Amino acid sequence: MSDVAGTVERPENRTVFGHPIGLTNLFGVELWERFSYYGMLGILIYYLYYSLTDGGLGLPQATATSITGAYGGLVYLATVLGGWMADRLLGMERMVFYGGFVVMIGHIALAVVPGMTGVGVGLVCVALGSGALKANASSLLGRLYTTGDPRADGGFTLFYMGINLGAFFGPLLTGFFQIEFGFHYGFGLAAVGMGLGLGQYVVFRRNLGTAGREPTNPLPDAARVKAAGIGVAILVVVVAVLFTGVVTLANLARVTTGVIAVASIAYFVVMLTSKKVEPVERARVRAFIPLFIANAAFWSLFQQLFTMLAVYSDERMNWNIFGWQAPPAWIQSEEPIWIILLAPVFAAMWTKMGTRAPATPIKFSLGVIGMGVAFLLFLPMAGSTGKTSPALAVLGIMLVFAISELLLSPIGLSVTTKLAPATFRAQMMALYFFSVGLGTSNAGVLAKFYSPEHEFAYFGLCGAITIVIGVIVAALNPWISRHMQGVH
Repeated sequence: MSDVAGTVERPENRTVFGHPIGLTNLFGVELWERFSYYGMLGILIYYLYYSLTDGGLGLPQATATSITGAYGGLVYLATVLGGWMADRLLGMERMVFYGGFVVMIGHIALAVVPGMTGVGVGLVCVALGSGALKANASSLLGRLYTTGDPRADGGFTLFYMGINLGAFFGPLLTGFFQIEFGFHYGFGLAAVGMGLGLGQYVVFRRNLGTAGREPTNPLPDAARVKAAGIGVAILVVVVAVLFTGVVTLANLARVTTGVIAVASIAYFVVMLTSKKVEPVERARVRAFIPLFIANAAFWSLFQQLFTMLAVYSDERMNWNIFGWQAPPAWIQSEEPIWIILLAPVFAAMWTKMGTRAPATPIKFSLGVIGMGVAFLLFLPMAGSTGKTSPALAVLGIMLVFAISELLLSPIGLSVTTKLAPATFRAQMMALYFFSVGLGTSNAGVLAKFYSPEHEFAYFGLCGAITIVIGVIVAALNPWISRHMQGVH
């Protein structure tokens, strides 16, 4: 069956909860990948700055937040490589499998290789593997729906519930293992989770049919040598920059933010000037630009769960539960609780409303405004000293995080597949993840400005600026909707 976006490949007519059967496999593999990713990320920052006697590496706290933010940004930067390899070489379906395998190797390295060597090898592998898996799993899901299918937003919201099931159980269990047995056991548990995800993906691979089996824009044999040469040249430049000291652990987040910003601009230019992109597709790419910026602003605050708010949880939150001190990593599991509860509600709501649902730019603006409001809700607890912020109070704030995320993130995944030019399917999804990566690395940059003494100013400014960005997106709704060329 053909539509504006190209041929849609549906493996069979079987459905689950009214959605294509292939959703179940992608739901599962993404759940376990996010279990391993967020489980590792939940304890990573503590591993970096805890003292040697506490099992950590003893790095300065500001350096630890920089590494964590930069690493998260690099994961999403790697999606462009995963998207390019899917579009030009291997196809999306195979890239999901290979990406998951490399992720598992990375977690094993963190579990068994000591010191910064294990951190370096492990984080590089997880970044590359997650980049390959994330862009292509979401793109594969988009291939199971036709353009204009009102079930798509609901399907992506269910898919997003799988992400958050993994995000809930990952930090919960790795945080417990870290407290009871040590950091390396927590990293090992993340490796086991990814292994389970790979196993179920292989067993139920047939549910995807032929979707994503072949590259959408195959690279000619004559161009492969040139592409390999460019890849080697980029690798040489990266190594040279690292060894010259231009990039340090302390400024890694700032450099990563700049690199992703430049790469994003370059990608927009490529898509807007490519002769393979039709005029209607070019207009849709232009419509994506303000959504890209709004998404980056949203994640600049949200991803502070793993930088500034991770430190806040360790130093300012009271985790005493009936005399037992719960792991500070559990703050990462508070928000997914609400996502798990609310995702089915949002999925049913979008499916029932169909074309009567608010326009995508309005959903985006509400999500960004909500994220700003969530930061303002920390203000009543700001300024006190010691561990005075109750975990239950922060759990309430995480409800606002969750509602904001459901208004923006699954909708962003869905609309990206709809706005993508036919020859840039997986790479367009990679560009979406660039915006997430830009916000994630920026979360590491912003975390350097946080201190308990300046909490009121920090939460207030971050929240107010983000609300203004959301209002601007709402004002641009008519222009964005017009350029979306019929995509709702």
